[in-house]
Amino acid sequence: MAAFVESGYYAAAMDDIAERAGVSKPVLYQHFPSKLELYLALLDDKAAELVGAVQAALASSTDNKERVFGTVAAYFEFVAKEGSAFRLLFESDLINDEEVSSRIDGALTQCGEAFAEAIAADTRMSKADALVLAMALTGMAQVAARNWVALDTSVGRAEAARLVGQLAWRGLGGFPKAQSDSPVADTGEQAASAQS
Repeated sequence: MAAFVESGYYAAAMDDIAERAGVSKPVLYQHFPSKLELYLALLDDKAAELVGAVQAALASSTDNKERVFGTVAAYFEFVAKEGSAFRLLFESDLINDEEVSSRIDGALTQCGEAFAEAIAADTRMSKADALVLAMALTGMAQVAARNWVALDTSVGRAEAARLVGQLAWRGLGGFPKAQSDSPVADTGEQAASAQS
């Protein structure tokens, strides 16, 4: 992971990777038939980590504002992890390879679809419309988090995530929550949303 993050796919050498792993190059090739196979395995791992974090954030609450803030925070936490492993997903120098791009696109789409399901369920918006909003929101969170790391700003991670979450909530909070079987509970939540 460190070799790919530091050097990129093309410049990372299997000799260096084997040395960092404390194994011989033949042993490395016994586990991964090629450098690409190793890269894809790492990419799959990071993609699953991001998708899991977004899904957990969405499942952590039934309060829509908390879901938005939690989802944004998940992106910031993902990029803040030691080793800059997020670069495999968000800044891959192998993006033109179909196997790589399909995995990256698949992970980002899964994050957007998870968010879209929550939006559609709560607003009764069409799935297509909800997906447009969800992809915009997750894209904003991803780009903001990446740039927060790149800018090396004095703004802390929690504060940066809160600022972006507030921006996202101001937009998404404008879509009214659909009435459910429990109108009293919905009215209360709508009033709370309107005040936020």
